[in-house]
Amino acid sequence: MQDGTLLAAVDLGSNSFRLEIGRYEHGHIQRIEYFKETVRQGAGLDEDKNLTPESMQRGWDCLARFAERLAGFPKEQVRAVATQTLREARNREDFIARGNQILGYPIDIVSGPEEARLIYQGVARLLPQSDERRLVVDIGGRSTELILGKQFTPSHVASFRVGSVAWSSRYFPQGQFTERAFESAEIAAKAVLDEALDVYQRKTWDVAYGSSGTVGAVGEVLLAAGGAEGRISRAGLDWLLEQLLTARSADRVRLPGLKDDRRAVIGGGISVLRAIFSLLGIEEMQVAQGALRQGALYDLLDREQPQTDLRSSTVRGLMQRFAVDELQAQRVAKLASELFLDAAPAGNERAARKLDWAARLHEIGARISHSGYQRHGAYILDHTDAAGFALPELHHLSQLVLAHRGKVHKLEVDLDDPQFALQLMCLRTAVALCHARREPDTEGFSLSFDAGRCVVRSREGWSASYPQSAHLLHEESYCWQKTPWEFVTELR
Repeated sequence: MQDGTLLAAVDLGSNSFRLEIGRYEHGHIQRIEYFKETVRQGAGLDEDKNLTPESMQRGWDCLARFAERLAGFPKEQVRAVATQTLREARNREDFIARGNQILGYPIDIVSGPEEARLIYQGVARLLPQSDERRLVVDIGGRSTELILGKQFTPSHVASFRVGSVAWSSRYFPQGQFTERAFESAEIAAKAVLDEALDVYQRKTWDVAYGSSGTVGAVGEVLLAAGGAEGRISRAGLDWLLEQLLTARSADRVRLPGLKDDRRAVIGGGISVLRAIFSLLGIEEMQVAQGALRQGALYDLLDREQPQTDLRSSTVRGLMQRFAVDELQAQRVAKLASELFLDAAPAGNERAARKLDWAARLHEIGARISHSGYQRHGAYILDHTDAAGFALPELHHLSQLVLAHRGKVHKLEVDLDDPQFALQLMCLRTAVALCHARREPDTEGFSLSFDAGRCVVRSREGWSASYPQSAHLLHEESYCWQKTPWEFVTELR
């Protein structure tokens, strides 16, 4: 990454959409521009967990305005991240498909733990270097993340389905503030967060930090009332609760420092924050400057270099956890990547890296059962919390793992994407050539891909020397029948 490079992060939160643009200089990212729009998409989920047409349109309209500012940014310099509302929405694919087109960049839905990891990165990067043990709390619209860490490394991450928008809708549906409503909201929040006590108890951290909307809004109100800058105390929360009860309803709240877009969800946010203070024994919380969007920006830097890409170490961890045969995984990954890079157009290094990960994990399900192990492997990848990966990325890997054996047309995978088809052909070819679980002889062997037709060729005499490998590749031709793609063997 060159000094002066512009980077951008889009945070599709449950309450607000945010766009942060920064300039990379000497290892740090300096904010250039920041945009925030209150979309309240989290309040647009109906009883069936579908986003209403109105809430989707609000989101698309916001993305269109962000897209105008991002015009001209290279794809590798933009990261768009979606959180709890789109994790929950059953029709999220409808929103994401059009959102991708409008924004012009892929929108990644991240898991709760991955959201927590990115939040910690954003907070830690904007704090002074210290050996203090940190607790980071982020109360979003529909989820709350808790993280323990030191310096830039999180040690525990968790996400809970409790947030300012969800709790405001549930316990203050008409915006009415009563003591009973606040008591019920706090009890319910503690019930959801109760399991956090096993890990986040008071003795495990030195300083508590809060990031994002609710904590920032509370900090601003307390500062305007004469409190210490960047500090939230128990006494301050008690005072703020009294102000809300005195106002009796959200539309009558008039507090210096409280922005209009925060008024409708302040009741739910305060309830959750008070529950966390009580549950974890917090006496004072510092308001952090960093948040999810800064974490996404710094994650772009890490993804630039394979040696610093967290996803690579996550893949290694999964291989160890499920006792993958590392030598075989390396053989298949190396050959599949080489075939892909030779056949794909220039500039597909990122796709080659993802193919490498899928190849290293193609036998991950064998620890469960050898029969149908590809299905077990796909299930693991679709249902694991993998640091550094967005949910669509994990699903892409799971689809490659699922389809690396068997007749392709019988599998429910996306065969309309030429890049995916080529990745899969290279993976399946590598698996066939490495069937003996030793280094294959690929001298003079090639794979080409053009106009929907994949052709594998060998040197003279190769087929006679390796009859089983040749047989497996000839069989591969039949496996691709009834698909949009053709697999042809020219083995000699």
